[in-house]
Amino acid sequence: MSIDQAMNVDVAQRPRLRIPSHLGVIMDGNGRWAKARGKRRTEGHIEGVKALRNLVEYCINYGVGHVTVFSFSSENWTRPKDEISFIFNLLRRFVASDLQKLIRNNVRVRIIGSRDGLEPSLIRLIDDVEAKTEANSGLVLVVAFNYGAKAEIADATRHLAREVAAGRLSPEDITEERISAALYTAGMPDPDLIIRTSGEQRISNFLLWQAAYAEFVFLDENWPDFNEASFVRVLETFAQRDRRFGGIEAAQS
Repeated sequence: MSIDQAMNVDVAQRPRLRIPSHLGVIMDGNGRWAKARGKRRTEGHIEGVKALRNLVEYCINYGVGHVTVFSFSSENWTRPKDEISFIFNLLRRFVASDLQKLIRNNVRVRIIGSRDGLEPSLIRLIDDVEAKTEANSGLVLVVAFNYGAKAEIADATRHLAREVAAGRLSPEDITEERISAALYTAGMPDPDLIIRTSGEQRISNFLLWQAAYAEFVFLDENWPDFNEASFVRVLETFAQRDRRFGGIEAAQS
């Protein structure tokens, strides 16, 4: 089935869309979605995983190269222990149920973030899914799990400091490119578009270094309500942005 057969967007509409090479997504509002419906927060997380599955399909069908989703922040450890345990088990269930489908669809999975505090069985699961999809050449699905951007930058700084202390690097050699290469996202393009659901308008310690020139789109709907119409609306908004990267409009040059 072709992309245009698979998706509901009219072919004539596609020229109005701009496809990001790297899309970042802050999947916010699972708990609020559940509360608004008189459901438990855990049910919101279950629906959030369904929305994530749909997002992966949209990215494949529309030709997005990389998508990074913020699934569990290093600050989320302050949540109730039973909710944290439920989220971790959701990751296990997502991998168990979706891994073969991801492999069939040529998706490579990378999971970025600190391994500190994670159970050994969860670390083995992360290593396994990365190894089994490493050779895939299609969409790169990056899951930011136990992730915080400030901690990522601190880790990169410590790595470069050790290189200087060992005499393998001089302070003058520390460039923006070397810092980027020391981050969890090494080898990936920076995100050109980041979206956040639930109406919040902040980035909450997500890809701080990488987002220097990203466009931001904030959506009012909670993450479980994110659908293909939402996705297309985001791409239409992105297409209207004038990305000058510090320069001026071509007409003014």
